[in-house]
Amino acid sequence: EKTLSVLTINCIFIQIPFMKAASLKDLKTELTERSHSELLHVCLQLAKFKKENKEWMTYHLFEAADEAAYVQKVQAETDALFADLNTKRSFYMKKTIRKILRILKTRIRYSKKKTTEVELLLYFCHKLGQVKPSIRQNSVLKNLYLRELASIEKKTAVLHEDLQYEYHLELKSLQL
Repeated sequence: EKTLSVLTINCIFIQIPFMKAASLKDLKTELTERSHSELLHVCLQLAKFKKENKEWMTYHLFEAADEAAYVQKVQAETDALFADLNTKRSFYMKKTIRKILRILKTRIRYSKKKTTEVELLLYFCHKLGQVKPSIRQNSVLKNLYLRELASIEKKTAVLHEDLQYEYHLELKSLQL
């Protein structure tokens, strides 16, 4: 058994055990050997453990069948977050925009579909371009915007030619 570290507190040595995670292959074989009720219990425990796990399970169980509705739902959530944007101080504005992008990328990770990713990032850039005061005066937000546009450009390269053309037109309209 490995130890993470040894702490010294008033000349007393405390060893903290290090829990090693099993490999995916080991987890897969163990899950195939479990009964249906045990698997259900493990899934529910996983959902209770972390909010992100519950959101991931919600997406795969209820929303994965209709990707267009999922995109619209995430866009509505993005609209609500941009509506609450504090534009009085640039510090809070930058902090909130980074938070919106972090939430958006989490939602994108649930889907793992390139078209969904590109659509949502284009929507984010569109909303960010409409923010008043303009992001052109703020170098941090301008760089974030340009970085996301470059990221979208890279992601569109692997899509079908027709989609590439459509997304390229949208990207041109978003250029500063």
